[in-house]
Amino acid sequence: MAREIHFNAFDMNCVGHQSPGLWAHPRDRSWQYKDLAYWTELATLLERGRFDALFIADVLGVYDVYHGSVETALRQSTQVPVNDPLQLVPAMALVTEHLGFGVTASTSFEHPYTFARRLSTLDHLTRGRAGWNIVTGYLESGARNIGLRGQTEHDDRYDVADEYLEVCYKLWEGSWADDAVVRDRDRRIFTDPGKVRPIGHKGRFYEVPGIHLCEPSPQRTPVLFQAGASSRGLTFASANAECVFVATPSKAVLKKSVAAIRAGVAAAGRDPRSVLVFNLQTVIVDETDAKAQAKHDEYRRYVSHEGALALASGWLGIDFSSYALDQPLRHIRTNAVQSSVEAFTSADPSRVWTVRELAEWIGIGGLGPLFVGGPQRVADQLEEWVADTDVDGFNLAYAVTHETFADIVDHLVPELQRRGVYKTAYRQGTLREKLFGGGARLQSPHPAGRYRTLDTLSAAVAPPRVANAG
Repeated sequence: MAREIHFNAFDMNCVGHQSPGLWAHPRDRSWQYKDLAYWTELATLLERGRFDALFIADVLGVYDVYHGSVETALRQSTQVPVNDPLQLVPAMALVTEHLGFGVTASTSFEHPYTFARRLSTLDHLTRGRAGWNIVTGYLESGARNIGLRGQTEHDDRYDVADEYLEVCYKLWEGSWADDAVVRDRDRRIFTDPGKVRPIGHKGRFYEVPGIHLCEPSPQRTPVLFQAGASSRGLTFASANAECVFVATPSKAVLKKSVAAIRAGVAAAGRDPRSVLVFNLQTVIVDETDAKAQAKHDEYRRYVSHEGALALASGWLGIDFSSYALDQPLRHIRTNAVQSSVEAFTSADPSRVWTVRELAEWIGIGGLGPLFVGGPQRVADQLEEWVADTDVDGFNLAYAVTHETFADIVDHLVPELQRRGVYKTAYRQGTLREKLFGGGARLQSPHPAGRYRTLDTLSAAVAPPRVANAG
């Protein structure tokens, strides 16, 4: 049986996202990001194309590493202005039945008690189609603007994230029993107090004594995405992630990354096939190779190299304005996105990247590879990458929206379906059920599973008491 290729659409509640400068293309609609109709039209388009999910990136902060200023980012619309991703989802869920929604939120900028409620609410409103892309943050500006002196060290952020997840698991999985809500009109009891417990968490970073504010949502814990592929990020993903998002520029690097992820998941006591790995990918496709190439050439005329370097400076933590355009890159330790640095410096040991080449590469689609061609050519390439790297699917960025996604739905998806490597219908149920075919909720050996019963919480914590109304 042919192996199914998974697609997520990769977008952000901003202008341009991964293709700096292409907001100026006359057919690009990303400037409409403030309008709900823009998002509901995108959601229905993606569901028509049987995409698994809309993966919504986010940053709390600005790309101000380049020239030490936010000016370039503002001028080139380099992921600023940017709006909140979670508020988009209910409207898109209302006009779709199956499409999942992976929203990015950082463990560095919001307390887990309030965040757990936001995600439970989202899972309720989408009827179980919510996912969380767990990030720890990488922009110094974001940390400073919430009152910190700067971003904490890369690996230390994951120590916080470990406990953050523990708190969320306790709230989502262990605070309320499945049958806590009884809605007994005759006895005037909506929730059985004996089946709701405070979590009694007291850790190194967080103290959360009370109960979760929400009754159990369809998935309890949303589907967990994780987008860090550094060594410390891999350890975190191996224990927690159900889907891992990487951004590698070559098959050689991707093959090593996927193998490392599978090995890490196995070492954590989980089935390595229980995790789906997605690589960042941009596809420019049309009816024929010639039409696709013409479209690519047209898009290239709108690329902003300055905007690309502003993005790269933020991602890699290196101010590229201090380098000549033809200066070679060298491996530099950074407190930002270490996996991005590692991917580029190890992609081809014989190749020395220059600053100019990096800007050209990022110009359409960001750090991931770009495929250009008719449906047959692109389908061949995608199948080849799946076969050669063991990747499960692709987070598809756009060059021009919604045009890039419409071309994929109209030209590429039918070809992949014809080959039997892409679904023709969705599974029923929650996002977790659609992706994995099992149940709606996480179970052991996933760490969330250890909190699935009330008895796993501290025995010293008594059930909440209800005052006698009589």
